[in-house]
Amino acid sequence: MSTPIPAQETDAAKRVLPPRPKAAALVALSFTLLLYLVELVDVILPGDLDQGGIHSRELSGLDGVLFAPVLHAGWSHLFANTVPVLLFSFLAMAAGIGRFALVTAIIWVVSGLGVWLIGPANAVTVGASGLAFGWLAYLLVRGIFNRAAGQILVAVVLLGVWSGMLAGLLPGNPGVSWQGHVFGALAGVLAAWLTSRRSRKAAPAATGNLEV
Repeated sequence: MSTPIPAQETDAAKRVLPPRPKAAALVALSFTLLLYLVELVDVILPGDLDQGGIHSRELSGLDGVLFAPVLHAGWSHLFANTVPVLLFSFLAMAAGIGRFALVTAIIWVVSGLGVWLIGPANAVTVGASGLAFGWLAYLLVRGIFNRAAGQILVAVVLLGVWSGMLAGLLPGNPGVSWQGHVFGALAGVLAAWLTSRRSRKAAPAATGNLEV
């Protein structure tokens, strides 16, 4: 006898908001507080933590790929990134914190390596804006890959509210790492595509037949 296995009532890949909003908000807030703590330590202690950022095309500066997103060039830089980091990271947890961690890892590494490869010489790149652009791009395209109308609607709203951020993808703004923004956005698209493929491959297993 074959009995259909019922599909889950809510497709995790097509959610608009996190299934556990309190936990997602706590994660987003905790990461943002970490950024503020690091900046406070940088202000209080002697030395310059920002030198731990990305030194383009220098092997000794490659480890900056890991540290650059939590470093900022002053409080104004951090303030500018705060709301995007809080909002975009929260919305990016719609498929769960585990999926968010995977998406964030892809954006973190790809955006950092992009800066290291083509960033300006004799300069240090720091800041979480690469992550913010990556999360935004992920949120903008995930609905297309997932064929989810709700996610597409959210993307339209985000694009309308945050369209001004797109100027950061263009070169020419002194002191702004357009390379980090571009590679962060590309990484966000890549993460949306990879995670949507993973969801589609898992779908047949969830709707298959149980044979007795």
